[in-house]
Amino acid sequence: MEVVVAGDEGSARLDRVLAARLTELSRSRLKALILAGAVSLKGAAVRDPAYHVASGDTIIIDVPEAAPAEPQGEDIALDIVFEDDDIVVLNKPRGLVVHPAAGHETGTLVNALIAHCGTSLSGIGGVRRPGIVHRLDKDTTGLMVVAKNDLAHASLTAQFADHGRTGAMRRGYMAFAWGLPGRHRGTVDAPIDRHPHAREKMAVRQSGREAVTHWEILENFAGRDGKPVAALLACELETGRTHQIRVHLAHIGHPLMGDAVYGPHFKTKANQLGPESQAALTALGRQALHAYLLVLEHPRTGELLHWEAPLPEDLLLLQSALKAAL
Repeated sequence: MEVVVAGDEGSARLDRVLAARLTELSRSRLKALILAGAVSLKGAAVRDPAYHVASGDTIIIDVPEAAPAEPQGEDIALDIVFEDDDIVVLNKPRGLVVHPAAGHETGTLVNALIAHCGTSLSGIGGVRRPGIVHRLDKDTTGLMVVAKNDLAHASLTAQFADHGRTGAMRRGYMAFAWGLPGRHRGTVDAPIDRHPHAREKMAVRQSGREAVTHWEILENFAGRDGKPVAALLACELETGRTHQIRVHLAHIGHPLMGDAVYGPHFKTKANQLGPESQAALTALGRQALHAYLLVLEHPRTGELLHWEAPLPEDLLLLQSALKAAL
């Protein structure tokens, strides 16, 4: 690529000029190219992103072809909700790991995306996570968006970092939780960090990063004795920490039904359910959490996009059984 510095760009930083002129490349990609010596001026590589260019300078950018992703494409069926040249929105099923990691080298969403999208996936996430800007836990179902190019990746990353504080992004979840909160709606504002002893878990800790979850009761369900035993909550994230909803609901004493990691002490609660509800919960075999709502601005057009995904069959069966006990 070639960029000739315009008169009003004289004395500006190299990285800023390139970012303004080459919108198809993200700032992080451009910085990496500069540091790698792929940007030259007057026949010499310029490795300083803060270098001040002069009016009339001709900048040459050598953009190499994207390195092939280490994971291989696999023919895994995807429930595509929306797709264009920039993004893919899908409804993730239970049991699907998002990206390769120890113990899950194949059979992941990334493997499926490589087969589906080919070489168009954004490489910002690295060869192990091409196109991935956020993730859902293996056994959490629902809506996810994937970036197909660097421009989309940069825009979506910024939107997820903001989480609707100044923009339009919204992420909503349906959560079946034990017990009934004492008020109709509320907010959990509690920092989250790695658990001090169990490294595979997260925990509310003062040393952690800010984490804010808003919740509202949609339905409540009675047990054998007619008293409230569980509730269906609508949760929205203001931040996006690992296991955030699972940790926050457990923190306020209402862990997710079926969550063996953050709600093991609530197993005996199942004894308060009717036989049909107990059977549905046993058959569920996972945390009762579904990402039903995704609202974002299209990374290229700025159009406000809105998707909703209904509860999957296993959670519909749980809901139906809990209602039948009323």
